[in-house]
Amino acid sequence: MILLILGIILLFVGFAISRSESKFAHFSRTVRLLAMIIILLGVLTACIVQIEAGQAGVQKLFGRVQKEVLNSGLHFINPLVDVIKLDVKTQNYTMSGVSDEGHRTGDDAIRVLTSDGLEVTIDLSVLYRVVPNDAPRLLAETGEDYEDKIVRPITRTRIRDNAVYYEAVALYSTKRDEFQQRIFKTIESDFSKRGLLLENLLVRNITLPQSVKATIEQKINAEQDAQKMQFVLQKEKQEAERKRVEAQGIADYQRVISESLTDKQLQYESIKAQLEIAKSQNAKVIIMGKGSSPVILDAKNQ
Repeated sequence: MILLILGIILLFVGFAISRSESKFAHFSRTVRLLAMIIILLGVLTACIVQIEAGQAGVQKLFGRVQKEVLNSGLHFINPLVDVIKLDVKTQNYTMSGVSDEGHRTGDDAIRVLTSDGLEVTIDLSVLYRVVPNDAPRLLAETGEDYEDKIVRPITRTRIRDNAVYYEAVALYSTKRDEFQQRIFKTIESDFSKRGLLLENLLVRNITLPQSVKATIEQKINAEQDAQKMQFVLQKEKQEAERKRVEAQGIADYQRVISESLTDKQLQYESIKAQLEIAKSQNAKVIIMGKGSSPVILDAKNQ
């Protein structure tokens, strides 16, 4: 467009010079030729537009949005048309309580009230993209700043609307996935009406009030202590059972031995033991029996 305007200006200058009687009058033809070349280049460049990969081109003619969408590649268009390129790749809009982590500096987390009247802080990431065929409608109805007009306000509002159905502790633990699916469906419906496609909704963090966190920690500690005590009791029971089985085994062994041994068996075993002692190098005198038994002397030491 700039070349086209510059060429037209040079063309008027060339005609002006040709009609004057100045010393530059003989350059008028050259100026007009140069102007025509610039105008031709301006028309060609204005008629060709390149749309990059991941973009969709929306045409505006005198402020009116055209319905035809230009996909990636080279296109020949009306030189008077203004082409606005919209990003149709997946985009990430994050609202976080951590500074410089989200799209806005400072604390941008979402604060909601639960059904039990407690304030919960939620960090959230929204993954979405512009639907290429709906890009003209999005541009006509919303404009290029659709993040501030659609993504941010709708997401924050729907999260607050749905959080009131859950208690704070349930929202933090057992109902987290259910809550995420619920807000996904509502936000997805709102986005689709405006030309946006919601791909995913990530509840990154849920922060409970300090009093509730302290109560949960106490409960967890108590449960851990109870489990530890149960383990100790189970171990003691197993040890007691082991000792009982061991004692029963000893008692059974002694009973079997006492029933199987007789006086003659005991006398025989005693004689065998005394014979072994008599064979020992340290044996001197062995008296067997209660006085009626013979006396065995160690012949080696006499």
